[in-house]
Amino acid sequence: MKSIMDVVRDRVVPVWEEQGVMNESITIQAGPLTVEQAIGKPDGRDFPIQKGKEKLMEARFRGAKGQAFTDQYGDYSGTLADIVSLSLDDNFHRAVFVAALNAVSRSLEMVGNTIHCKDCGPKECAEKLPQYIRDRYGNCRITQVGLQPAMAEALNAAFEVRLLDLDPDNIGKVKRGVLVEGEDAAAEALEWADVLLVTGTTFANGTIDPFLGEKPVLFYGTTIAGAAGVMGWERFCPQST
Repeated sequence: MKSIMDVVRDRVVPVWEEQGVMNESITIQAGPLTVEQAIGKPDGRDFPIQKGKEKLMEARFRGAKGQAFTDQYGDYSGTLADIVSLSLDDNFHRAVFVAALNAVSRSLEMVGNTIHCKDCGPKECAEKLPQYIRDRYGNCRITQVGLQPAMAEALNAAFEVRLLDLDPDNIGKVKRGVLVEGEDAAAEALEWADVLLVTGTTFANGTIDPFLGEKPVLFYGTTIAGAAGVMGWERFCPQST
């Protein structure tokens, strides 16, 4: 059975071929993008990128930028044909594909909002989230997948919320008023929820598949911009550019 990433790749290849871009080169970098360059100085010091476990890889294509959060980062340069030929069997290759997908989708005007917000952006984004969810889904129970601390805090003030994360340093701790649960609680937490709020990083790290079931899913972040455009997924990312 194909993974979701394979499905996305299968859908974008004909588009890129039709647009005649497959033999064009793209440059992807991780090293030069510091924490401050990536997200500025947001409210709080508990965002994953600030802990050094993730970096934001940035692709540039025809002047357009696309990004991907990943824990396996590095630089890459090649043609789009090279990228769609990657095995996608590790987080680095997946991040290369995702960053490229976002940059090319932005260049072809298939999506917007591919650059992560900075400074007060994460807080302002989180402040808009409860009303967005209430307008769309009413008074619901939410399981958030992936620690975005400002979102957890805002949702906890408005809804019943559970929070899942893969980082062992977070599991079992209370973050912004919400207990962080691990993989052993995932099945029950997903069943409990009416709506899933899922970080787009799940697409880049290959863990997205379990969240794409019958329940409504709202993805957040820039990492999943291109894939959301291809697949028609709902994405919340109002402060990105």
